[in-house]
Amino acid sequence: MAENFYDQEKLLEQGRTGESLGRYSAKTFFLMFLGLLVTFGVAIFFSTTYTGLMFFYNAVTYIPAFHLILLIAQLAVAVGMTAALHKITPATATAFFFLYSALTGVTFTFYFIVFELPSLVLVFAATALYFGGMALFGHFTGIDLSRMRNILLGGLIFLILANVLMLFIPGLEAFDRVTCTIGVVVFLAYTAYDAQKIRAFYQAYQGDEAMLKKASVFSALQLYLDFVNLFVYLLRLFGKRKN
Repeated sequence: MAENFYDQEKLLEQGRTGESLGRYSAKTFFLMFLGLLVTFGVAIFFSTTYTGLMFFYNAVTYIPAFHLILLIAQLAVAVGMTAALHKITPATATAFFFLYSALTGVTFTFYFIVFELPSLVLVFAATALYFGGMALFGHFTGIDLSRMRNILLGGLIFLILANVLMLFIPGLEAFDRVTCTIGVVVFLAYTAYDAQKIRAFYQAYQGDEAMLKKASVFSALQLYLDFVNLFVYLLRLFGKRKN
């Protein structure tokens, strides 16, 4: 009798996909972790090896607006993947995700060159701690975090506008610290929000295995973006630059 009850509960948990929510969530976070490994691996290669440093130096020196080209490439990959999510295969979505992670790694080379290694390690550890705490909260809380969507979107728009202004208006160092503090708060909240969305996608795409896999990749991308943005804002706040 107990065994039958256990089997029934297991089937209810797994739904129609044959995969439990816990396992589905774990695979999503693991994919996000692999994306971070790609990003930091690429950044370490370009910032610590002779070949990587020479390539990065030549690209920055001889290619006009190299950083702008990188930014446009990242946006194109992310927007393209999101827009075509219903049409592409899960394997293609995963390839887009890792391509985006690699491009971000090239961008992160700048931080690895400018900031001291102990500072990078400490900030990464702090980011992982804060991110992990908020992700657990978002995954297990019974509070509906979707109500935060408009507030978070407003915070994101503010951060974009503030960073653009600081590119063109000199003398806003004090404002930069305020912006970074707001950025930390916004992406901590986004972490909980996006972690909860994994459950929503799992429930929404029951019975559609391909779409469920693509939703997992999309969630991994969202969580990846939360982590890297949180890392960058914490680094700008507390990171120690090289002399």
